[in-house]
Amino acid sequence: MGSTSNKVIMTCSECLSRNYTTNRNRKTSSERLELLKYCKKCGKHTLHKETK
Repeated sequence: MGSTSNKVIMTCSECLSRNYTTNRNRKTSSERLELLKYCKKCGKHTLHKETK
């Protein structure tokens, strides 16, 4: 029996640094995750997208 959630890496859309990891349920959300998070490298809130 497989797991329904998996670990994903969040990448900043401006500087492309991989800052955050989170879990997402594959059954309830089919598209890629996009969140506004704080980027330490940029020093501001930017859009972070899920990577492969």
